[in-house]
Order: sequence, then C-alpha cells, then structure tokens
Amino acid sequence: MKKWTILLAVSLCLPAIAEESITVRPQDNGKALLNPDMGWTMHFYSNVPGNYGSRLEPSDTLDWFEGCSTVYLRIPWTYLEPEEGKFNWAILDTPAQRWIAAGKKVAFRFTCSESWLEYATPQWVFDAGAQGTRYTWSKGPDPNGDKVDPVFDDPIYLAKLKNFLTAAGRRYNGNPNIAFIDVGTFGMWGEGHTGGSSRLNKEQTFEIVKKHIAMHCEAFPDTLLCISDDVDGPGNVTGEYPCTDYARTQGVTLRDDSILVQKAPRQWYHADMADRFWRTLPVILEHEHRGSSVKKEAWDTTLLEKSVEEYHAAYMSIHWWPQEEWKLDKDVIQRMNLRLGYRIQLREITYPKVVQRGERFTVRTVWSNAGVAPCYPGGFFTLSFKDAQGGLVAVLSDETLDMKTLPVGPPNAIPTREHTSEFVAGLVAPTTRPGVYDVYVSVGRRDGTPTLELPYPNSDGQKRYRIGTVEIR
Repeated sequence: MKKWTILLAVSLCLPAIAEESITVRPQDNGKALLNPDMGWTMHFYSNVPGNYGSRLEPSDTLDWFEGCSTVYLRIPWTYLEPEEGKFNWAILDTPAQRWIAAGKKVAFRFTCSESWLEYATPQWVFDAGAQGTRYTWSKGPDPNGDKVDPVFDDPIYLAKLKNFLTAAGRRYNGNPNIAFIDVGTFGMWGEGHTGGSSRLNKEQTFEIVKKHIAMHCEAFPDTLLCISDDVDGPGNVTGEYPCTDYARTQGVTLRDDSILVQKAPRQWYHADMADRFWRTLPVILEHEHRGSSVKKEAWDTTLLEKSVEEYHAAYMSIHWWPQEEWKLDKDVIQRMNLRLGYRIQLREITYPKVVQRGERFTVRTVWSNAGVAPCYPGGFFTLSFKDAQGGLVAVLSDETLDMKTLPVGPPNAIPTREHTSEFVAGLVAPTTRPGVYDVYVSVGRRDGTPTLELPYPNSDGQKRYRIGTVEIR
C-alpha cells in the first residue's frame, strides 16, 4: 500500500506554471537504513579470532540483522604479520570482501596487547631488540608473568609498528569501502589503558597516545580514524580528557569501549566526552559482550536505547553472537534503528501539476533529520522525471540545501526545515517531449547521483523514490 498523502491545491505563488499544484506528505516506513557513517557494526573478530563470526556461513553478511552496515575486524598484529614483512592480509580481506560484495562497509583495529595471548605484538619484534614488560593480567608487571606488553614508546617497537601501518596504509587508505580504523595499537585490547598490564601513568600515556595517533594519521590520511575513550581512564569522570581532546584536534573521532559493563548508575562514563565530538564526527558505541553483561546483571535494553540518545551515536556494535543478539533483542534493535545515526525525512513536497518545458518552476519541500546525529556525508535534493520505461527525462538537482546542516532533536521534537527550489526541465537539451512522467525524489551528490537511502517505498532500486506524476507541456 502506498503510504503518502497527496493533495491538489490552487497555487497563487508559482510563477509561469499551471494553477494547480500537488502536495505529497510521505510517511516514514520504519525501515532500517544502510547509509554511510552510521549503523550496526558486527564484531567478526573480537580480538579472539573465533569471536563472533566463526558461526556464520561464508555467504552470511547479516542482511537479516536490520541496520547492520559494517563488519568490524579487530585482530592482534601478530596474526597479520607473523613474520617481518610477510603479511596475512587474507584474514582481513576474506570477510571484508563478503561484506563489500553485499554493499556494506569494513572497519579495522590492529591490537598489540591482549589479556589472553602472550605475544599480541609479534615475538619477532622483541627478538629484534624491542623492550617489553611481562605482566600477569589484572595484577600488573610481573617478571614471571605469562603475557608481554611492548614498551609502547620503545624506538624499535615504534619503527616496526610504523612499517606495518605503512604497509596497511598502502593497502587500505582511502578505500571507500573502509568505514573507519581504530587507533588501537596502544593499551590492553587496543583500548588505551594499561591498568591490568604494564600500568603506565597519565603523563606517559598522553605522550604515547600522541605518537600512535601520528603514525595512524600518516598511514591513513584519507580514512576516518577513531580512538577509545579509555585512553583518558576507563572511569574518569573529571571532565579533563587530554588524550581524546588531542585526538579531536587531529580529526580522530571517539568510540566508547564499552557501555553496560557495570550496572546503573555506572553503565557508562563518557557521554560528556562524546558531546565534544558528535556535532562534526560520528561517535561509535560498543556495548559489553552481551553474554558477559547479562552475567553481571548489567544488560539493560532500556539503557542501551538511552545510550544512543546521550552519546548522539552514529554506530552501535553487535558485540556477541549476532544470531542470539537479534533473536533476544530484535524489538529494541528495530526501535534503535529509527534513531541511530541520521535519518533524512522528506516531510512534505509541493510541486506543480503541470510544468512548461524550458520555463522555471518552483518546488517547496519540508525536511527533517529524525536521527540523533548529523548527516555527516551530506547530500542534496534532486527531483527526477522518468518515462514509462524508467528512462530519465529530467534530473534536477538543488545545491542550496545540504542535508548535513539539518539540526537534530529529541524524538518528540524533531526540527523541520522548509526549503524552496527552482528548476527548469528541458532547457535547450536533451529533447524533452510533452507528456506525463513519474516524479522521483532523492538525496545525494550535487550532480544528482543518489547516495542516501530514504525511509520510503517505491524505490527504483537506485535510491530514487516515486512520489507521483507531472505533466510537461
């Protein structure tokens, strides 16, 4: 069933066109949208290679998990470069290519310290002379410990790491299929804290964070980077966040590792930190391993929804076996999809019932962003006319309104913006014959190429959405 309202009215303000206009008020169909810089990220490798993609068939790219836009591959460096200069890129490229073929994105983290693995940094790095700190997990430095942290600012370690990141940059930097890459080469699990391992102080941490950010920015200058909130202390609620403040100055965005680790009121700590990022950079949220959170009685889907609002989150993780998380939390996931990231809505459009070929006509639109985050990639309104065979008769793009500028608000008070566009169809060429044509709306590049999904039916398969007909005379 077509879910929009169409009204005919007498227009007194449209110049040089027929007297009647058509007003359409499309109704949001509630669909989860797969758009750039937003969505659910599936932990295919969650540090441990067997978590959580190992139970998926090679053909399964979570199309059934509504809103899943990205596969997240978080894996220790040692598995990527088991011998110096010899790389195991297939561990990334195999799952990545599955998602890319499905029209989705990829994200990475390369870690150098793991609580379950002796050498997350390859052993050959230490054999080359890099200094390390043995530790017992959760107890700190221990000469008899069974795990090894690199000394994170050791010159040999940094040189070998830079070589690895340079190689990864040659392979992945600027790839449009890469959503983001974590600055994850410092601290336990790549989260930037060392309290359970080598126990560095704040001053050491800040200087090391700057070095690791610089290496990632050099290797991936054309890719969105992010860093864990925990580099400033997992439980730090002072409002003083020198590491993430510095990251922001370098164009590096924020991810929170993780929420719902503890019960309320300690369900998260850094919504105020996110407030420094979300207006210009997409914030990434990661919830605790769902099963672990349940065991600690910290799992609360009401709070999960609330976190999206408080952080203005663009991304949320699937940090568990995805089949179980979808089965158990489907309803809340579907509700979250209406707010997570951005959601561009065409609330109303008024256009002339008849336009004169080669003459200017006016279209009035009302737009809103029903999500919690800005439309980071931006996009422009295009009106297209198609013939009965689906051929494009006119492509009319308006560059005067960028969807990036639409404000966001609470779900019960979503702001709207009215806009007026002026178009001409069939001026000189191409040949535009008189007749009745289908009218489509889309949002995308300045040249009229659609790039964003909208929450409406009647798509032409290329992100244009049919709203009615127009007669050209």
